[in-house]
This record gives sequence, C-alpha cells and structure tokens, in this order.
Amino acid sequence: MTPVPPAVSVIMRSFNEAWAIGDTIRQLFAQDFAGDIELIVIDSGSTDGSIEMINHARPAKLIEIPLGTYVPGVVLNQGSRMASHEWLVYLNADATPVGNTWLSELLAACLENPKLGAAFSRQIPRPDCRAVFAHDYERCFGPNRESQNWGHFFSMVSCATRRSVLDKHPIREDLQYAEDDEWTRRLAAAGYQIVYAGKSVAMHSHNYSLAQVRKRSRGDALALAMAGNTPVHGRKFLQQVALGAARDFARDLGWCVGHGRISELPFAGLARIWQRYGAWEGFNLRNPP
Repeated sequence: MTPVPPAVSVIMRSFNEAWAIGDTIRQLFAQDFAGDIELIVIDSGSTDGSIEMINHARPAKLIEIPLGTYVPGVVLNQGSRMASHEWLVYLNADATPVGNTWLSELLAACLENPKLGAAFSRQIPRPDCRAVFAHDYERCFGPNRESQNWGHFFSMVSCATRRSVLDKHPIREDLQYAEDDEWTRRLAAAGYQIVYAGKSVAMHSHNYSLAQVRKRSRGDALALAMAGNTPVHGRKFLQQVALGAARDFARDLGWCVGHGRISELPFAGLARIWQRYGAWEGFNLRNPP
C-alpha cells in the first residue's frame, strides 16, 4: 500500500453558501488526518457573507472570479494547477464532512488502488431534503446502491485524485454540466480505477424546484450527448419520458411508503416527469431528430 501522504490540497468551489461553508471548513480542519491540509477556495462572486467567512478561516489561497464567469472544468483545473501537493481533494462548500474520518477514509480508498483515477465519497442528504431527492441519494450512495450496477457513476462533490492524473487527463472546459462524468469515463477508458469510498461520508443535498429539476436534467443530458454518451433510449420520448418517469415513480412509491413520507408523492411524481423530460430535451438539443 502507498504510504499515507504527508499533505493534501483541498480545492473548494463556493458561491453564496454562507449557510454551509462555515461548518464545512470547520469539519475539514477537524479531521484525524495528521498531515498538512492546504485549502484553496475559488469563489464565483458570492454576496452573502461567504467571503468574510472564508477569509476568517485563513485558507492558503482564495481566488475570486467575476459573477457569471463560472465554468466547472476551468475552475477545477485552475485549482489543480494552484495546488502545492500531489494529492488533491475536491470538496464543495455545501458538502459538509460527517465525523472526523471523512478524509482518512477517502485517502485509504485511494491508496488501496495503485491504478487510481479518482475516488468519491458517500453522500447523505440533509435532514430537510425532499423525499424524491433523498431517494436518489440512497440509490446513488446508499449501502445497497443501484449505481454500482449502472454503466458508470461518479460525483465530484467530495472526491480525491492525484495531480499527476489531472496533468495527463485534464477536465474538459467546454461543459457546463456533467464534466465529472465525462472526465471519469475518459479515465476509465484509459485504464484507471474509479473507486467508491463508502466509509468517507459528506452531507450534501439540494431541494430543487421543478424548474430547476428540468434545467439540471437538461444540462446534464446535453453535456453527456456532447461527450458522445447518449443512451439508445434517451432520444425516444415514450421510453425516456413516459415509461422512464413511470418506473421512477413506482420506485418512489415503495420508498415513500417504507419511510413514512407518502404525503410527498405528488411532488415526486412531478419531479420525475420533469427530470425525464429535461433529459429528453438535452439529448435532442445536441442531435435534433
């Protein structure tokens, strides 16, 4: 096993997340990791007091980019270039580490794989997370996660990689969504291992509106299509939207009944329709029928 690194660079993206960033930074520096933690924060024009909170934490580096200029790949690659250490950890400002072993468990998962491309943490939803989204977190990250049977799955929200990997395989800078999916698919194709660090846990979730659900789903699908990853059924309305949403809702029904959250089913049904419709739009925006 590779020795535990003596230092890591943590790259944090932030934008108007004063409600969470204080706890996230406190938990970061409360880890049981014995080495040095270099914190690099790239803020995208926050106006909610986040900058003051970041400065109070005295990060190694704080970069402020103008509002409206954020492009994920550009920021992620910039953070990598600014890092002083070989081991890089990406942690979103609103992804709060749970407990003091989040970092050590993430690094342990990395060190077990000599051909590591990237390792990603388990994410658990916040207590106020709506049922439909909490169910998705369980499907993606839970103990019996469905995502291990999908063709590919990864999340950049809380993850680790090596600077040498990014130097050789930088993240694409022309995608506004799904840049992490495209990057790790490319790593996997090059022979690297994408590892799930289930013992490293971060709390992170969003309560999207229906409009936001559609926008996010459309953006992700468009980015996947741009990367050449459109599923066969993705452009077919009946399979993608009608049947897909029905299957999703049937799973939500069982989950909500089992968790005593039946009252949230109407929103879940609407969210599934807009998720599927947004994806159908995104796939077809790239390659119109």
